[in-house]
Amino acid sequence: MARRIRADLGRRQATVPQKTLATFPNPNPGRDYEIRFDCPEFTCLCPMTGQPDFATIRISYVPDKSCVELKSLKLYLWSYRDEGTFHEAVTNRILDDLVSALRPRRCEVVGDFLVRGGIHTVVVARHPDGGAGVPPATGGGRRPEHPK
Repeated sequence: MARRIRADLGRRQATVPQKTLATFPNPNPGRDYEIRFDCPEFTCLCPMTGQPDFATIRISYVPDKSCVELKSLKLYLWSYRDEGTFHEAVTNRILDDLVSALRPRRCEVVGDFLVRGGIHTVVVARHPDGGAGVPPATGGGRRPEHPK
């Protein structure tokens, strides 16, 4: 016989997006270790068309004194869903906000955006800024020679 369960339909406090990143003390500040997050449901709006842009945001960092609390990170990333921003700008802003909140030893944010207009965009931002180290699109650091 099936049991009847009565659902509690009382008022709930809605979860809302926020730009605040909460932190907690690093439980092992004497050790360098890496924390990684993959956020495959990131959404923002194209500032040119107003159409949604979808991405996976990958965050990796080596904490110093603080770590980011996951629910606050989720709500922070969610706060971009109705915001018009370029891929390059939002990836760098996420890095800047994480660095400001955490003061990590190292941090990297990768914005891996879905194809838009036939172009797949991946933006990588790092702290400390040691240079992106991206080779030229032709590869090898040399310009291709033109046939004579």
